[in-house]
Amino acid sequence: MASPPQLSAIKDARVLMVGAGGIGCELLKTLALSGFQDIHIIDMDTIEVSNLNRQFLFRPKHVGQSKAKVARDAVLRFRPNISITPYHANVKDPDFNVDYFKQFNVVLNGLDNLDARRHVNRLCLAADVPLVESGTTGFLGQVTVHLKGKTECYECQPKPAPKSYPVCTITSTPSKFVHCIVWAKDLLFAKLFGDKAQDNDLNVRSGNASTSDHAEDVFERRTDEDIEEYGRRIFDHVFGYNIEVALSNEETWKNRSRPRPIYSKDVLPERPINQNGNMDRASATDNPSSVSAMASLGMKNPQEVWSLKENSKIFLEALKLFFGKRDKEIGNLSFDKDDQLAVEFVTSAANIRASSFGIPLHSLFESKGIAGNIVHAVATTNAIIAGLIVIEAIKVLQKDAKNYRMTYCLEHPSKKMLLLPVEPYEPNKSCYVCSETPLSLEINTQKSTLRDFVDKIVKAKLGMNLPLITHGSALLYEVGDDLEEDMVANYAANLEKVLSELPSPVTSGTLLIVEDLQQELTCNISVKHREEFDEEKEPDGMVLSGWTQAPAVEKKDQNHVDNGVGTSKNMPTNGEQVEMNEDLETVPAGVDYPAEKKRKLSEISNNDGLGTSRAAAETNNHSEVEELDDDDDIVLIFDGDLDTGKKRKLH
Repeated sequence: MASPPQLSAIKDARVLMVGAGGIGCELLKTLALSGFQDIHIIDMDTIEVSNLNRQFLFRPKHVGQSKAKVARDAVLRFRPNISITPYHANVKDPDFNVDYFKQFNVVLNGLDNLDARRHVNRLCLAADVPLVESGTTGFLGQVTVHLKGKTECYECQPKPAPKSYPVCTITSTPSKFVHCIVWAKDLLFAKLFGDKAQDNDLNVRSGNASTSDHAEDVFERRTDEDIEEYGRRIFDHVFGYNIEVALSNEETWKNRSRPRPIYSKDVLPERPINQNGNMDRASATDNPSSVSAMASLGMKNPQEVWSLKENSKIFLEALKLFFGKRDKEIGNLSFDKDDQLAVEFVTSAANIRASSFGIPLHSLFESKGIAGNIVHAVATTNAIIAGLIVIEAIKVLQKDAKNYRMTYCLEHPSKKMLLLPVEPYEPNKSCYVCSETPLSLEINTQKSTLRDFVDKIVKAKLGMNLPLITHGSALLYEVGDDLEEDMVANYAANLEKVLSELPSPVTSGTLLIVEDLQQELTCNISVKHREEFDEEKEPDGMVLSGWTQAPAVEKKDQNHVDNGVGTSKNMPTNGEQVEMNEDLETVPAGVDYPAEKKRKLSEISNNDGLGTSRAAAETNNHSEVEELDDDDDIVLIFDGDLDTGKKRKLH
């Protein structure tokens, strides 16, 4: 039962919720039942069938409708006297600016992606509004409290980028099923159904065409070519001829198992058996995304591992259905985990390639999890985390700083505990977001363009949406709807120029000021010219320092793709989410600490029983990663500095 001061704080509070999905539904319900009277919700998503197993405010009749609006209507049925204002919109829309955030007493996040989390964090800092962040992945979850100048912000610990695989591994020497999925999704699917003009490493010409300067593109469908013949030609090229080309390099296979070429005639009859009605059975509705090769072939179980022959049938049938039923989309398609036919095609292609390289095959269900980075959500975890969010929100409203807690939810009891609370950390003095620490950029100023800098650093690494870049008094780049046409043209021209050739040249020693007026964030970046970069270790051709980039995360090849918390030893690790789909929530920054009892950070920092040295922490975590890597069944994602000795108690 809430105390009178708590009830007063709750009743007078204006709360902003961002996200009305798995956590959001539970959170809205808990806020309403706890007595909150004025709640605003922002969510850009609509309800999907896959949401219904845990997002309990939604029903089948709501599919396709706004999550925020349906959630509001559902809660008002049992709490009709409170005010709930829904927005079916993107939190990054200009309407939700700093002034908008200033009207709230606390902001509660139930988001599912890193980009939106960073944006909300920056707006809360600019508006000086407390933020309660949260996330879940399977049975694991956590809640963290962020107050400007008092606790670390959401970005004080750098977030890891998803693992990027070397092209040579994906195209020539795959050793894990995830390599086959990446190949099938990002190369083959994109080449066949996306922009055919794009360059990728599938452009191996046939032997008799390679001598011509005008070699035929094997992925182009010939005039009057039967779709079955086209499908078999593609099959033979990517699974047969390309493998033979790879085998011709003897050096590659000295210490590796040699793959075997697979041709369609080896696994299927020369002429397909005529299956009347396949095209009609492939889709029971007019929705293109419901077209199914499995339905066409009478296959029903998505958890069954198909044989090589079955995968080959699915591959050819899916390709036929794309060109027969969805031909208008060809050339503009990109992979979508909710597109049944796309998942079937990618699964079959990955399995055929896996068979060639001696890699175990996977079911459609498993493959979809890997391709879509899916961690299957648990409703109970969402409910627990929602309750913890409200508890921390009430403390924030009462300004009860000494009792703020970051709380971690574990899958298995550790020291008889499933919930581990720890005091928040002080702001990281090297954080470029809340401490405005200058950054340093090593880049080849004579080769890299302004566009490279904007795309790879300003947007990808700094997370700015509407950047403004200045060098001294010169404005090099700006984004905005109110710009005049000549300015837009000028900035567009600047994007294509090499840094050293800009109107105000950017060379070694240049200080660039990058701002995002919407986020009210400013970064100072000192440029240092560098000639060469390691293509494997530094694929961007530039290195940003002054903040610590978390280790890249390697995606493993099972359907359970963890995105934020390691389960080894039943303890949370320094983890962070990769960008995931809307069917799950993700776990933000974590911390290594023992599951014994509530302890002050100062006690943790000084307790050597934790294995507390940085070297020891890194050694322990490294061994965990290697052990998991042997099993190939989970992704363990680390985040930030493991040196607990540098963490200090919040006063």
